[in-house]
Amino acid sequence: MSLRADTTAGVRRFSRTERWVHRTTAALMGVCVLTAACLYVPQLAELVGRRALVVTLHEWAGLALPVPVLAGLASRAFRADLGRLNRFGPHDRTWLRAALHRDRRHESRPAGKFNAGQKIYAAWIAGATLVMLATGLMMWFTHLTPLVWRTSATFVHDWLALTIGIVLAGHIGMALADPEARKGMRTGEVSREWADRQHSLWRP
Repeated sequence: MSLRADTTAGVRRFSRTERWVHRTTAALMGVCVLTAACLYVPQLAELVGRRALVVTLHEWAGLALPVPVLAGLASRAFRADLGRLNRFGPHDRTWLRAALHRDRRHESRPAGKFNAGQKIYAAWIAGATLVMLATGLMMWFTHLTPLVWRTSATFVHDWLALTIGIVLAGHIGMALADPEARKGMRTGEVSREWADRQHSLWRP
C-alpha cells in the first residue's frame, strides 16, 4: 500500500520553528488586542487601572510583533511556506468562487498546502500589522511627525485595530471549528485523510 493511500498515517504539516512563530506571534497579538481593549473600553479601563503600564505593554508588544517572523526566516521550512502563501493560482480562484457560493463539497474547493482563504488572511494580517506598526510609531514618537500626520495615524490605528479584532475573532472561530487543523499547529502533524479532503493538491 502506498503512503498516499494510507489515510491513517500522519502527515507532517508544520515544523517546530513554524509552530513557535505562530504561537509567539499569537501571544504578542493577544497582548496588543487585550491592552487596546483596556485602553479604549471605559469599563475595562476602570477594572484594570494602571493605564501607564497598559500603554507600555501595548507599545512594546506591538513593536515586537514582527520579531518572530523575522527570526523564523532562518528556517527553510518557514521560508518555503511563506512562498506557498504568496502564490495565488487558478485553483485558488476556484476555491474562492466555491466559498462565495457556499458550496461545501470538498471537490469544489481545491487547495494546496494552504487554501485561498488562508492566503488572503495571511496577506491581510501581515499588511495590517505593518500599518499598525507605522501608525503606532507616529503616535509614540510625537516629536518626529507633524500634527496632521499624528491625527491621521491615530484615526487609521484605531479603526484598523477594530477591524483586526473582528478578523482575528473570525480566524479563531474557524480554528475552533476544525480540530484537525488545530492539531496540525499544536503537534505539527495532521491525518492523511484530512490532508486529502481539505488540501487535495498538497503533496507533502
